Amino acid sequence: MSRRRLDSRSGLAAGLLGEIQTPISTEPLESVYDITGELGRGKFAVVRRCVEKATGKVFAAKFLRKRRRGRDCRAEVIHEMAVLETARNNARVVNLHTAYETDHDIVLLLEYAAGGEIFDHCVSEELLPEAQITRLIRQTLEGVHHLHQSNLVHLDLKPQNILLTSLSPPGDIKIVDFGLARRLGVVGELREILGTPEYVAPEILNYEPITTATDLWSVGVIAYMLVTGESPFAGDDKQETYLNVSQVNVDYSREAFSRVSELAVDFVRKLLVKTPEDRPSAAECMSHPWLWQLCLSPDPATTRPRTVRERSCGTKWTAPPEDPEDKENFLESPHSHAKKFRFDEERPAAGDGDF
Repeated sequence: MSRRRLDSRSGLAAGLLGEIQTPISTEPLESVYDITGELGRGKFAVVRRCVEKATGKVFAAKFLRKRRRGRDCRAEVIHEMAVLETARNNARVVNLHTAYETDHDIVLLLEYAAGGEIFDHCVSEELLPEAQITRLIRQTLEGVHHLHQSNLVHLDLKPQNILLTSLSPPGDIKIVDFGLARRLGVVGELREILGTPEYVAPEILNYEPITTATDLWSVGVIAYMLVTGESPFAGDDKQETYLNVSQVNVDYSREAFSRVSELAVDFVRKLLVKTPEDRPSAAECMSHPWLWQLCLSPDPATTRPRTVRERSCGTKWTAPPEDPEDKENFLESPHSHAKKFRFDEERPAAGDGDF
């Protein structure tokens, strides 16, 4: 599928930010930090663990290429920095510490999240107890709500882009990877095809206007994966995944949710709906009773073995869960993403290449 983007007379794609306050140092990074290992790698970025020599403080250094497929992509890197600056007061977003520039890269020094991705908990043999899952979803919604208040949409929310401050017990969440984020309301409607197939909302695939509701669809997918251990829309290939998403083809069978509370199913159903206007906002989501249950089982700390699952539908907080309706799916197996700090390797530089 070709990636489409809005034409921009100003030289920046619609929704991109172009001004930053963080100075970009040209001093050699190695003179200030010891690079101690690689955390993740994508087609145009590498994340390395580094330690500040003067303090011993650990950071994640994100090396972003300035040229990608022969294009100057410095503007996209500046945009990502600007988004991080805008979200600096958001406790649920990874903090930008400083930045460096080399001949080939701009390096973002980011807050280090030692607990890795919540994706690891989606594919683990032992799923998290719902009491832990609701805490992680609550925190994710807090971060998303804060972004939306600044008219920012992330557009690539997925378990690989939500990190934990500690591994065991799971710490607090930090949202990362704002390369696809956009600011809404700058120049009319925003329409782009971008994101990661399994997590992208139907309006993205249909080239319809992007709104804050687009991120809430992704939150629904993340919640589904955390409670079931399965991806709701992944098909055998991209086209099947796209079809599953477009038709909102989700499995809510008893088999899929055999160890999941009815309130959890209700929460997911209300987010995985095709019409963006029918999805609750992040603030409305945070009032859902599932997120505030004090005890979801006799022992809320007990992990749950993984179960297998299938597909069905959704609506809004007030109505009880309905019978499954036809929904949509798209993308590769979630197990192909099991990498720390994974960058979508098929994601092109902004405005270039395939979806």
